[in-house]
Amino acid sequence: MFAYAIIKYVGAYTAAMGGLDALVFTGGIGENSKDMRARVLKGLAYTGLQIDEEKNNSRGKEVIISKPGAPFAAMVVPTNEELMIARETKELVQ
Repeated sequence: MFAYAIIKYVGAYTAAMGGLDALVFTGGIGENSKDMRARVLKGLAYTGLQIDEEKNNSRGKEVIISKPGAPFAAMVVPTNEELMIARETKELVQ
C-alpha cells in the first residue's frame, strides 16, 4: 500500500507540474530501503525509467539509481537530520 500511495502521488504531481526532472529518495525509508525504492520505481516503469539494481544496493552515499537515458533521474540523497536540527537551533538562539 505504501509504494502504491507514493506511485499515485508521483503520477499526480508529475501531471500537475507538467513533467518530472528528478525523483529523490531521502529520509529513513527512502534512504535505507532498497526494496521500497525498487517497488516505487517498478511502478513507474511505464515512463521508460529503468532502475540500476547495483546502484540501488548502495547505502550511505548520494547516488543516481536510474539507468542512463532515463526520462528523469531517480536518486538517493542521504540526510543528516541531527545536523539540520543543530543548525536551526543555533540560528534560533543567536
